[in-house]
This record gives sequence, structure tokens and C-alpha cells, in this order.
Amino acid sequence: MQAKTNNNELFWLISLNLIDGIGVKNAKNLISYTGSVEAIFKENKKSLIKIPGIGERTVSKILNADVSKRAEKELKFIDKYKIKTKSYFDKTYPFRLKQCEDAPLLFFYKGDVDFEHKKIVTIVGTRNNTDYGKENCKQIIKDLKDRGHAPIIVSGLAYGTDICAHKEAVKNNLQTIAVLGHGLDRIYPAAHSNFAKEIVKNGALLTEFLSETIPDRQNFVKRNRIVAGLSDCTIVVESGEKGGSLITGDIANSYNRDVFAFPGEINKPYSKGCNKLIKTNKAALIESVLDLEYIMGWEMNKNIQTKLIIPPKLKPEEELVYNIIKIKKSINIDILCHETKISSSEISIILLNLELQNIIKSYPGNMYKLI
Repeated sequence: MQAKTNNNELFWLISLNLIDGIGVKNAKNLISYTGSVEAIFKENKKSLIKIPGIGERTVSKILNADVSKRAEKELKFIDKYKIKTKSYFDKTYPFRLKQCEDAPLLFFYKGDVDFEHKKIVTIVGTRNNTDYGKENCKQIIKDLKDRGHAPIIVSGLAYGTDICAHKEAVKNNLQTIAVLGHGLDRIYPAAHSNFAKEIVKNGALLTEFLSETIPDRQNFVKRNRIVAGLSDCTIVVESGEKGGSLITGDIANSYNRDVFAFPGEINKPYSKGCNKLIKTNKAALIESVLDLEYIMGWEMNKNIQTKLIIPPKLKPEEELVYNIIKIKKSINIDILCHETKISSSEISIILLNLELQNIIKSYPGNMYKLI
């Protein structure tokens, strides 16, 4: 590759990004041995081939790379659309992400967000979310806000759980980060283009992919490591037996980050993934924000004023159910039976009585919450 007079780091990072098959680990290895990104392209074959893990084929790609024009084009795109960048070597590179061995060398973003925010939570799930999943997604975000945690919410802008998480974050005046599987010259799915503008105002759109990168399936799998790596913990709201959210959960586990999953009915297809994560100890069961607070060691902000609810005079068994729902925020009837040791027929009568007294309300998925 012909040397470039304007040899700033961003140009060379983009150039390295344009070479197929290098990969993040090999790229870091090359930089470690040569001293800089620019030096990789100016090193001779004999020296490059001595670097551990760098074979002759990779060396040939580097030495014969002709990517200057494309790199210059990307720099113009970045300048024209005021794209911000973070290099792995920047002091301001997100510290959570930097702890991940496969963190990207470079990423691009639009918006304004504090990557060092004290609390960042990833929320993911199926693209075919049910009413049960939507309610759990909305409630956990609302409770995180109401209890004074005010985390940044990270997700992937996909249909279903992702867009639900982003919208609820904005609704609750929380910042949100959407990690994309393509360049910043487009939005996928296109149906979310308008809301993507809201995200830029309330957080950031982020990607490691150059402009003109199309939303191929493998890109979304690749971006999941950033979705997991940016945050303190990952919450899987709903998932089938297979899906991107399970991949994100596995990656979060590999980073030693906490993973949570909402349990669901055993015969529901979009509960199977979450139930499996819990059953195989890959995720902690979460029923409410209290579970997340307990495991993460997050204390409720004492300055947040909570609404005092004074219940009417209840029968002992009604009071028992009331108190459990109050603590859990929302609960499924099957779990309620398990915790109270009361039969399903008796629980149904108790719940109906509480509903008639306008104390609780039923939701899809046999869920119950206080009014």
C-alpha cells in the first residue's frame, strides 16, 4: 500500500478495518508488535511474518492492500455528517468495553452520551415480543427510573424487545444507545428511521461498521458483543429456543457480566429461551427491579420519594397476596401459587376479590400488578 502523507491514526485504523480477515485480536497483535497502526502498513514482509498468529496470507493482504481511496471516502463521510469516533487507544474509550478482549479497535457514533455513566443496562429479547414481554420491558425500565438508578439503556434497534426498550427509555427520560449491524448511512429496519432521530437526541446510534455496510445477518451477530460489552448487566426479556438475545446473554457471561432473564410459561415458545437460561444457570431469574438491585448491589436512591400506598382492611390470605405483589411489582399467577402455597383455584378467587376492590389489575400472560 502506498504511504499516505496525511497519516493520522483514524485514516490508518479505517484502512486496517478495510482489509478482510484481519480480525480484532490479530489487529491488536499487529499494533502491539509494530508500535502503531500506521507502522503495520510500512513494515516489511519479513518482520510481519514473524509476528505470532499472523500468517503469510494475512501479510500478503496487508502489503497488497489498496484501500487509500476508500479510507479517504470514509473520512469525508465522517466529516460531512459529523460522525464521532472512539479508538481503542483513546483515553475516553468506554472502560467497560475495553475490558472485553474482542472490543472493536474503532467505532463510530452519532449523538451525545456518557459511556462512563455509573449504571448501564442492556435489554434484549425476541423480535416477536408478546404482551407479557412488553409489560415486563416497560415495567423494569420505569422501576429503574422511579427508584433513582437512571441507567443508560442499551439495545439493538431491532423489532420487538429492542425498540420497546429504546422507546421506554426515551419515555422515562433515560438515555439510550442503539448498537447497529450496519453503517451510519442507513437505518435498519427502515421503519425505525424516525425514532432513530429521537435516539440521537437522547443518547447515541453506535456501530463498528463503515458506511455502505449493508445489514447482513452475520453483522448483527457480531455487533452483539458490543451490546453486551457496553453495560454492567444484560436483561433478556423474552426469547425462543434460539435467537440473537441468547447469543448476547452468552457473550455477557463470557465477559463475567451479570445476566438476568424473566421466567415465562413453560408452554409458550417465546419463554423457552429465558427459561433455559435460568435452568442452566446462565442467567439469574428476575421478577422485578428488586432482584436486579439485590444481585447488582444497587441501592434505591433515598432521595426518591415513593408513593405511600395504604391498603384497605384485607383478609389474611388477601393481605399475603397483596404484600407479595407489592414487593414483586408484578407476578405471574403460577409463581404466586408457588410462593403462597395456595392452590390455583383459591388464588384465582383471592385475585378476583382484590380486582373487584380496585387494588390490583390483571395483565396478559396471567400477570398481576397493584393499581
